[in-house]
Amino acid sequence: MRENLHRFFRAARGAGVRVSPAESIDAMRAVAQVGFADRDILRDTFLLTLAKTQDEKRSLGECFDLFFSQPEPQQETAEQNKTDDSRESGANPSADEHGDAAGDAASENVGPLAQMLLSQDRAAISTAIANASGAASLPDIRYFTQRGIFQTRILDAMGIQRLRDDIDEQTTRNPALAERLQEALNGLRGTVRDTVSQALLLYGREETENLRNEILRNAPLARIEPRQVEQMRALIRQIARRLRERYSKPRKRQRRGHLDVRRTLRRNAAWGGVPFLTAWKRKHRDRPKIVALCDVSGSVARVSDFFLLLIHSLHEVVDDVRSFAFSGHLIEVSDILESKSPEEAMKEIMSKVGFGSSDYGNSLADFEDNWMSAITPQTTVIVLGDARSNNLDPRADILRRIGERSKRLVWLNPEGRMVWGFGDSEMPRYATFCTVVRQCATAQQLERAVSDIVAIYQ
Repeated sequence: MRENLHRFFRAARGAGVRVSPAESIDAMRAVAQVGFADRDILRDTFLLTLAKTQDEKRSLGECFDLFFSQPEPQQETAEQNKTDDSRESGANPSADEHGDAAGDAASENVGPLAQMLLSQDRAAISTAIANASGAASLPDIRYFTQRGIFQTRILDAMGIQRLRDDIDEQTTRNPALAERLQEALNGLRGTVRDTVSQALLLYGREETENLRNEILRNAPLARIEPRQVEQMRALIRQIARRLRERYSKPRKRQRRGHLDVRRTLRRNAAWGGVPFLTAWKRKHRDRPKIVALCDVSGSVARVSDFFLLLIHSLHEVVDDVRSFAFSGHLIEVSDILESKSPEEAMKEIMSKVGFGSSDYGNSLADFEDNWMSAITPQTTVIVLGDARSNNLDPRADILRRIGERSKRLVWLNPEGRMVWGFGDSEMPRYATFCTVVRQCATAQQLERAVSDIVAIYQ
């Protein structure tokens, strides 16, 4: 049972429940107290000891129901139908009993698997499948392409080769028994198939999700299909959580600073140098601020959607974030993003300023006229856009003044570098006044860019 619990914890992690080793130990101790007799109590025990959020409770409950529900062994349908037909037709029961007796006598010459299937003992069949699954290392399944391999391993461990020999031998000696064995074998294959499919849902989910996320991480954000939008938003939230965990803890540790040995010794001179009182070196750090200017015109609207979602998920790391969106003109969208869900926020932003023809010059002029005071020497300004201004005045002079007032000016361009400067692209002119210029076409590039920006505040 301990091994089964470890497998359950492994399946729970694959379902998205964060289970630490300490939480696993707590859950095992709780299970030792409540036992396994009552399935509902066992389920509630896992929910109380492992789940931290409502989403995790829902995922853990589904994982529990799937893990502790074994596929039912399939019946010999042909034999069952034959028995039902004989009963309906009023056949002589003594003849059936005589046939069963002959079958039982013949079954003494078949192997253990055939005898088990003929006895139709569900508990014995389920136990045999579970033991064979353990021998075949079924919890190691990761991909749907491995289903056939594990089905073959389980059937081989159960002795299917002897069963095939028994069927071949009884085909000429006792055709009725051979037919029963063949039907039982078909049912066994179906049960093993269901067992493998269940294991794939339990143990292959994490690997499948990792593979899907890896593909999404390197997929161009502008070409994400509608069915993948929600998956990408979930991936962006994971990236934001990972960045928070990476950078928020070092900031907390660094607030106190490092031990000042000289001041500590002087302060404790009265006690013979025994350090009852400590002194710490405190390094002054500027309060971080980010101002994000996002192009939400038709060509880059989807990229801006994910970028704004990521930026506003990092409030634990960056204290002050202000976001602006523009196409032909610029508006502040900080309150919209903070007060509404991502879907509602982007819908409102797009209705106000999205999907228009981009005019970088006019948008930069709007920012200078209304919000230039938001930029201080501690501010990092991030511009996300393709720098295509439809052959209008780019007003690079405003961008130069923004760069002079800010700590850093970072431009993230979702287009490839090969097209910068071609057509109506003003990227080479804008790049002159930027501290950092990065291509940012995928989620992976977006994570790296934001990680580098946040790292300067640590």
